[in-house]
Amino acid sequence: MKIISTRFHGLKKIKGINYSDKRGYFREIFKNNFFKNKKLIFCCVSKSKKNVIRGFHLQKKLQQDKLISVIKGKIFDVAVDLRKKSKTYGKHFSIILSEKNSTSLFIPTGFAHGFCGLENDNIVFYGSTNYRSKKNEVGILWNDKTLKIKWPTTKPILSKKDKNNITFEKFNNF
Repeated sequence: MKIISTRFHGLKKIKGINYSDKRGYFREIFKNNFFKNKKLIFCCVSKSKKNVIRGFHLQKKLQQDKLISVIKGKIFDVAVDLRKKSKTYGKHFSIILSEKNSTSLFIPTGFAHGFCGLENDNIVFYGSTNYRSKKNEVGILWNDKTLKIKWPTTKPILSKKDKNNITFEKFNNF
């Protein structure tokens, strides 16, 4: 595995290695010794169709570092820096994560996360350093005009919850 820094403090790309043979492959996704003092205690999986957009999600209290990895398919993954004292506050980082490219993303606390499914079946693994807290969840609109994210779909499929997320401006005034 190789850890690659980005221009966003703490946001890391993780280039995994697939060990392949005639049976399939084996891939390492995360090693604790690469991320000191980070312990993934809550892990889950989502399955999304093509053009499904999930996000942007974060928890205001009981914040979470997140590890995002694609088990099957391909996604356009986006992290938005919401750390008010950060040089990259309000900016976003986007990347294609897929089963084939074996790349994962480590997102530190203070970022909102979202993605768009690019293939018919997309299975995404999430590892978090804190448990889900429904009462502390907040969401920012996926198509917020201030964030200027160029999503790879013109026909997004959204949950009712994500359709009702707030604007970046409203979040900024919390």
